Amino acid sequence: MQEQGQTTMVFNITDKAAEEILKVAKENSIENPILRVRVVPGGCSGFQYAMGFDDTVEETDNVFEHNGVKVVIDQFSMPYVNGAELDFVVDFMGGGFTIRNPNASGSCGCGSSFSCG
Repeated sequence: MQEQGQTTMVFNITDKAAEEILKVAKENSIENPILRVRVVPGGCSGFQYAMGFDDTVEETDNVFEHNGVKVVIDQFSMPYVNGAELDFVVDFMGGGFTIRNPNASGSCGCGSSFSCG
């Protein structure tokens, strides 16, 4: 959880997500991983999530840490993911990261984009 001014910003990272982020970082020889989560315009529902490792934390980023993992979210993206949870799930089709987002009012059939409203 992070305090920004008087507004509390929340972004949760599950134990499984943190474990998988550290695993991917190790496989790619990344020490002290910083995972950047962004919301970008696009997709059939209006917005998409973008995730990737970053080398820096900007002064205006929201920073969340869990089990040795640092996740940063920029100011534009934060209102769209405030209160969301990053998880790693495995099902019969494989495994992958997912964001459970209470701000999303809808999503596309393929699940790769969302809308807020």
